[in-house]
Amino acid sequence: MTGARRAAAGLATLVLGAGLLLTACGPNASGPNQAKQPAATSSEDAQQVQDMQQKVDSAESAAAQAETDATQNN
Repeated sequence: MTGARRAAAGLATLVLGAGLLLTACGPNASGPNQAKQPAATSSEDAQQVQDMQQKVDSAESAAAQAETDATQNN
């Protein structure tokens, strides 16, 4: 694997990992030590879903661009 391809793969992994981390740590994430929070309204839920979808779309776009860049460098 060439250096450019490794860098592109690393960048794509980093972007996707960050998106997953942000999704897991969102305001409605549940964990054993978290206090119960009031349920969000449906409009807040819809906004959170839209925000997460934008993050996933951005991560996919960055991964595709990194792959394109790596392919062009070879």
